[in-house]
Amino acid sequence: MIGPFDADDDATPLSPPERDGLIPTHVALRRELNELEQSNIADGDRWAFSRRRQVLDERFLRNLHRRMFERVWKWAGVYRATERNIGIESWRIEAALHEAIEDARYWIENGSYPADELAVRFHHRLVLVHPFPNGNGRWSRLAADLLVVRLSGPRFSWGSANLQPATEARRAYIAALRAADRHDLGPLIAFARS
Repeated sequence: MIGPFDADDDATPLSPPERDGLIPTHVALRRELNELEQSNIADGDRWAFSRRRQVLDERFLRNLHRRMFERVWKWAGVYRATERNIGIESWRIEAALHEAIEDARYWIENGSYPADELAVRFHHRLVLVHPFPNGNGRWSRLAADLLVVRLSGPRFSWGSANLQPATEARRAYIAALRAADRHDLGPLIAFARS
């Protein structure tokens, strides 16, 4: 039996105070936590796509995370204050997000990349910052979806699978992120459309 805070090696571990931020008190299994999060994320997705949003805005991005996780985690939409095995130092989060947003605006204004590549680059930058205690991949994929749609492209399919549990699709996604870390965005762009 896998407890609610047991995760695969590629998932971001939570600190004890962050674990205490779990709102539902009945969660005993990881599967139950995943189901609750997925339900909340679906509501956040509907909200995000209910009208045109200004994706390249820090306040919106924080609110997006909050909307995706507010029924599950007390810290939804709040930047992490602890260090991680991925992401930048917590004290640099706001400046790094601002820089990622400004870079994406520049890319759009100057036609630097095709829509898919631009949105995937933005997604990758958000993952590198890793601003929240958890949910960064799911949040940054939804932000990329919103951005590519704003740029008149179709939503990404992200492997057409649930990337939360340890699956082949998740392993392919993690490998594509690692390739992007080495400045090879090809696998991540291909995965986003797979």
